[in-house]
Amino acid sequence: MKLLYTLSILFTLTFANISLAQITVYEKFDDFEKAIIKANDTVYVINFWATWCAPCIKELPYFEQLHQENKKVKVLLVSLDSQKDLEKKLIPFIERKKITAEVLLLSDKDYNTWLSKIDKDWSGAIPATLLLEGKKHLFSEREFENFTELNDYVNSFINLN
Repeated sequence: MKLLYTLSILFTLTFANISLAQITVYEKFDDFEKAIIKANDTVYVINFWATWCAPCIKELPYFEQLHQENKKVKVLLVSLDSQKDLEKKLIPFIERKKITAEVLLLSDKDYNTWLSKIDKDWSGAIPATLLLEGKKHLFSEREFENFTELNDYVNSFINLN
């Protein structure tokens, strides 16, 4: 009986802190744009990525660190994975990597209609990052090599007049 009680407590303690990742899904870019792209005084760091993109995966920890350490910004991780991969790939990936920044899934595959709304020169390659604050924006279609490079990039945007 004591062994059963101990196993029960161990099971409870082991699984009590596990929760499924909360991911907001946007099937259409227009819905994403209305909900996310806002001209206010918040500094948004919006990273476009996917679980199948090796450079994206490499830089994801830098965005998570930015989310944890730079309280001047709101980090949004916008996955371009397929909606059919949400439960079997995306959610397990977010949980395995212990991502705490907000994750969104933009499953609108009609890229030609919305890429230019993010940036007129975006080829569609990822990783890509959009910085927004009010009417000010800066777009980068590249991989950040380390946290310092990303943080410096974001802080230089914040300090622009």
